[in-house]
Amino acid sequence: MCRPVPVKFGLGGTGKNMRTFMAKEKDIERKWYVIDAAGLPLGRLASEVARILKGKHKTIYTPHMLSLIHVVVINASKVILTGKKAQQKFYYRHSGYPGGIKKIRYDHFLAKNPELLFYLAVKRMLPANRLGRAMLKKLKVYRGADHQHHAQQPIEWVFVPKRVAER
Repeated sequence: MCRPVPVKFGLGGTGKNMRTFMAKEKDIERKWYVIDAAGLPLGRLASEVARILKGKHKTIYTPHMLSLIHVVVINASKVILTGKKAQQKFYYRHSGYPGGIKKIRYDHFLAKNPELLFYLAVKRMLPANRLGRAMLKKLKVYRGADHQHHAQQPIEWVFVPKRVAER
Protein backbone atom coordinates (compact mmCIF):
# COMPACT_ATOMS: atom_id res chain seq x y z
CA MET A 1 0.00 0.00 0.00
CA CYS A 2 1.46 3.32 -1.00
CA ARG A 3 1.29 6.43 1.13
CA PRO A 4 -0.26 9.58 -0.32
CA VAL A 5 2.22 12.27 -1.22
CA PRO A 6 1.52 15.63 0.49
CA VAL A 7 0.49 18.23 -2.06
CA LYS A 8 2.12 21.63 -1.78
CA PHE A 9 0.13 24.69 -2.80
CA GLY A 10 1.24 28.25 -3.11
CA LEU A 11 1.92 31.06 -5.48
CA GLY A 12 5.10 31.05 -7.50
CA GLY A 13 6.37 27.76 -6.10
CA THR A 14 6.87 28.97 -2.52
CA GLY A 15 6.10 25.48 -1.26
CA LYS A 16 3.88 26.59 1.64
CA ASN A 17 0.80 24.59 2.51
CA MET A 18 -2.53 26.37 2.29
CA ARG A 19 -4.48 26.35 5.51
CA THR A 20 -8.21 26.60 6.04
CA PHE A 21 -9.14 29.90 7.64
CA MET A 22 -10.82 29.56 11.02
CA ALA A 23 -12.42 32.71 12.36
CA LYS A 24 -11.65 33.87 15.89
CA GLU A 25 -14.07 35.71 18.14
CA LYS A 26 -12.40 39.04 17.34
CA ASP A 27 -13.00 38.50 13.60
CA ILE A 28 -16.76 38.12 13.95
CA GLU A 29 -18.83 41.29 14.00
CA ARG A 30 -22.36 41.69 15.32
CA LYS A 31 -25.05 42.58 12.81
CA TRP A 32 -28.81 42.83 12.83
CA TYR A 33 -30.91 42.08 9.75
CA VAL A 34 -34.62 42.63 9.19
CA ILE A 35 -36.52 40.50 6.67
CA ASP A 36 -40.04 41.20 5.42
CA ALA A 37 -41.83 37.87 5.01
CA ALA A 38 -44.92 39.23 3.25
CA GLY A 39 -45.79 37.13 0.20
CA LEU A 40 -42.76 34.81 0.44
CA PRO A 41 -42.92 30.99 0.66
CA LEU A 42 -42.45 29.68 4.20
CA GLY A 43 -39.84 26.99 3.49
CA ARG A 44 -37.65 29.04 1.16
CA LEU A 45 -37.61 31.98 3.56
CA ALA A 46 -36.96 29.73 6.58
CA SER A 47 -33.98 28.12 4.84
CA GLU A 48 -32.57 31.56 4.01
CA VAL A 49 -32.97 32.69 7.63
CA ALA A 50 -31.28 29.49 8.85
CA ARG A 51 -28.41 30.15 6.43
CA ILE A 52 -28.01 33.70 7.75
CA LEU A 53 -28.13 32.56 11.39
CA LYS A 54 -25.42 29.97 10.70
CA GLY A 55 -23.30 32.65 9.04
CA LYS A 56 -22.92 30.77 5.76
CA HIS A 57 -23.41 33.96 3.76
CA LYS A 58 -20.08 35.29 5.07
CA THR A 59 -16.67 34.56 3.62
CA ILE A 60 -15.28 33.81 7.09
CA TYR A 61 -17.86 31.09 7.86
CA THR A 62 -16.59 28.74 10.54
CA PRO A 63 -18.87 25.78 11.36
CA HIS A 64 -18.13 25.62 15.09
CA MET A 65 -18.43 29.37 15.82
CA LEU A 66 -21.54 31.36 16.68
CA SER A 67 -22.08 34.01 14.00
CA LEU A 68 -23.40 36.82 16.30
CA ILE A 69 -25.98 37.73 13.67
CA HIS A 70 -29.52 38.57 14.76
CA VAL A 71 -32.43 38.24 12.36
CA VAL A 72 -35.75 40.05 12.80
CA VAL A 73 -38.59 38.66 10.67
CA ILE A 74 -41.62 40.91 10.25
CA ASN A 75 -45.03 40.19 8.67
CA ALA A 76 -44.90 36.49 9.60
CA SER A 77 -48.68 36.27 9.25
CA LYS A 78 -48.40 37.13 5.54
CA VAL A 79 -46.11 34.24 4.64
CA ILE A 80 -47.54 31.88 2.00
CA LEU A 81 -47.66 28.15 1.54
CA THR A 82 -47.58 27.08 -2.10
CA GLY A 83 -49.90 24.57 -3.67
CA LYS A 84 -52.50 22.91 -1.46
CA LYS A 85 -50.19 22.60 1.55
CA ALA A 86 -52.23 25.00 3.65
CA GLN A 87 -55.23 22.64 3.56
CA GLN A 88 -53.47 19.27 3.25
CA LYS A 89 -50.41 19.50 5.48
CA PHE A 90 -50.54 19.00 9.25
CA TYR A 91 -48.27 19.99 12.09
CA TYR A 92 -47.91 17.14 14.62
CA ARG A 93 -46.85 17.24 18.24
CA HIS A 94 -47.00 14.63 20.99
CA SER A 95 -47.71 15.07 24.69
CA GLY A 96 -45.56 12.09 25.66
CA TYR A 97 -48.53 10.03 26.85
CA PRO A 98 -50.02 7.07 24.96
CA GLY A 99 -52.48 8.36 22.39
CA GLY A 100 -51.31 11.91 23.00
CA ILE A 101 -50.75 12.92 19.38
CA LYS A 102 -52.08 16.35 18.47
CA LYS A 103 -52.34 17.68 14.95
CA ILE A 104 -53.34 21.00 13.49
CA ARG A 105 -53.73 21.99 9.86
CA TYR A 106 -51.23 24.55 8.58
CA ASP A 107 -53.83 27.16 7.59
CA HIS A 108 -55.29 27.07 11.13
CA PHE A 109 -51.79 27.18 12.63
CA LEU A 110 -50.88 30.15 10.42
CA ALA A 111 -54.01 32.04 11.49
CA LYS A 112 -53.59 31.17 15.18
CA ASN A 113 -49.84 31.59 15.77
CA PRO A 114 -47.73 32.54 12.70
CA GLU A 115 -44.71 33.44 14.85
CA LEU A 116 -44.47 29.89 16.23
CA LEU A 117 -45.00 28.37 12.77
CA PHE A 118 -42.05 30.32 11.34
CA TYR A 119 -39.93 29.72 14.46
CA LEU A 120 -40.44 25.94 14.22
CA ALA A 121 -39.66 25.94 10.49
CA VAL A 122 -36.30 27.63 11.15
CA LYS A 123 -35.61 25.51 14.25
CA ARG A 124 -35.85 22.30 12.24
CA MET A 125 -33.29 23.63 9.75
CA LEU A 126 -30.64 24.40 12.36
CA PRO A 127 -28.32 21.91 14.07
CA ALA A 128 -29.88 20.04 16.99
CA ASN A 129 -27.18 20.90 19.53
CA ARG A 130 -26.00 23.73 21.81
CA LEU A 131 -24.82 25.81 18.87
CA GLY A 132 -28.19 25.49 17.11
CA ARG A 133 -30.03 26.55 20.26
CA ALA A 134 -27.74 29.58 20.60
CA MET A 135 -28.42 30.50 16.95
CA LEU A 136 -32.15 30.20 17.51
CA LYS A 137 -32.02 32.71 20.37
CA LYS A 138 -30.92 35.29 17.79
CA LEU A 139 -34.14 34.92 15.78
CA LYS A 140 -36.98 37.37 16.49
CA VAL A 141 -40.29 36.82 14.70
CA TYR A 142 -43.18 39.32 14.65
CA ARG A 143 -46.70 38.92 13.27
CA GLY A 144 -47.00 42.47 11.90
CA ALA A 145 -44.69 45.11 10.48
CA ASP A 146 -43.75 46.63 13.86
CA HIS A 147 -40.77 45.44 15.87
CA GLN A 148 -38.92 46.75 18.91
CA HIS A 149 -35.34 46.52 17.59
CA HIS A 150 -34.96 49.93 15.95
CA ALA A 151 -32.17 50.85 18.39
CA GLN A 152 -29.97 48.11 16.90
CA GLN A 153 -30.29 49.73 13.45
CA PRO A 154 -31.05 46.52 11.54
CA ILE A 155 -30.06 46.30 7.88
CA GLU A 156 -32.84 45.27 5.50
CA TRP A 157 -32.13 41.89 3.91
CA VAL A 158 -33.79 41.62 0.51
CA PHE A 159 -34.66 38.02 -0.23
CA VAL A 160 -35.71 37.10 -3.76
CA PRO A 161 -36.59 33.42 -4.02
CA LYS A 162 -35.32 31.62 -7.10
CA ARG A 163 -38.83 30.62 -8.02
CA VAL A 164 -42.25 30.95 -6.51
CA ALA A 165 -45.00 28.58 -7.55
CA GLU A 166 -48.35 30.03 -8.46
CA ARG A 167 -51.00 29.73 -5.79
